[in-house]
Amino acid sequence: MAAVHWTEGGASYAARWRSENDAPAPGRVVVVDDRTTAKAAYRMAHGGAGLLWRGDFHNARQLLRAMDRLHERSGSGRTGGSTAPGTTARTTGDGLAALFHGHRAARAERAGLLGSLLVLLEPDHTLRLGRAPDVGAACDHAYGPADATGSAPDVERRGTCVAFTELVGVLSAFQWHQQGVEIEALGERIHPAYGVFSPVRGEYVELVANMPFAGEATPPVVFDLGTGTGVLAALLARRGARTVIATDINPRAVACARSNVGRLQLADRVRVVEADLWPSGRADLIVCNPPWLPARPTSALELGIYDAGSDLLHRFLDGLTEHLAPGGEGWLVLSDLAEHLGLRTRGELLTRIADAGLRVAERHDTSPRHPRANDAADLLHEARRREVTSLWRLVPDA
Repeated sequence: MAAVHWTEGGASYAARWRSENDAPAPGRVVVVDDRTTAKAAYRMAHGGAGLLWRGDFHNARQLLRAMDRLHERSGSGRTGGSTAPGTTARTTGDGLAALFHGHRAARAERAGLLGSLLVLLEPDHTLRLGRAPDVGAACDHAYGPADATGSAPDVERRGTCVAFTELVGVLSAFQWHQQGVEIEALGERIHPAYGVFSPVRGEYVELVANMPFAGEATPPVVFDLGTGTGVLAALLARRGARTVIATDINPRAVACARSNVGRLQLADRVRVVEADLWPSGRADLIVCNPPWLPARPTSALELGIYDAGSDLLHRFLDGLTEHLAPGGEGWLVLSDLAEHLGLRTRGELLTRIADAGLRVAERHDTSPRHPRANDAADLLHEARRREVTSLWRLVPDA
């Protein structure tokens, strides 16, 4: 495991390095505290240094906000100069695709800069900073139970170093986990886990809840591919499916879905397995809500949004007829945001469906209601305001 090394008070120290987005451990670490100005911190971070924070917890938040403002004023925070902050993109096609990629690159640069501020978690996940909250339970939830980190002959090994921004995300995710997300179609709460995409966009859940089954009978065997929190698997079981097999490649998602299924008392009908998309056997109904944007994810959480080369979407379409029982059908739940961003065309999607030996039996559409769809200050607002989420009923083309 990678380590972070620093000198403090004339002594050498080291700690394990942890980064959920696989950022490399900083090669140089400088100890900073409440006396460090934002300009000094910004300059050191730009020089590639990791900044080990030894000051007050809430002052660390203020320092990050000040560094963020400096980053914005420098012009580095803008998206390739295409659009000034606070204005709406008025471009389409290749222009919007370039804007999207530039926007992601600018966000990654900003995340790298702000991620240079580090904190040290003790072996028991204690955070020894002034006015620091108790982060132990949240870190146990995200990283697993705390454990001793061992020792090395030339340094005192002291816990785990993480970016302060990552720790804030861990705390926020733990609150979501504890409170849960109300799912109207279930009449219950789903509790997302750290690193698992939260079902806050209710439109895709409503599409699955309201789509009539083919024929009069509820399909007895259902696959839910890429289950995440297990929300669709639980919904389909509540709608009467006798057996639901839910899959996910993310171990955190598998554990999260199993926990939610158990909490909803559906474990007798829903089986959650760790698999790269397909389980064994065939099903009468196969549901997939793949990531909707063909771009490379930078963390486990982004696996719910980004799908490099539309790989998961293509594997779902290409494998559907092989895994359907006679008379069965597939439900593809997919946003068309990629089309509005110029990342995929409707023609490409329809061609892929046809090439997989499938035809579209029916399509139901709904418009998103999440806040970003109405945020005119969002650089990608022009695309987001036209976004439609659809449930495509796909059947083998006889």
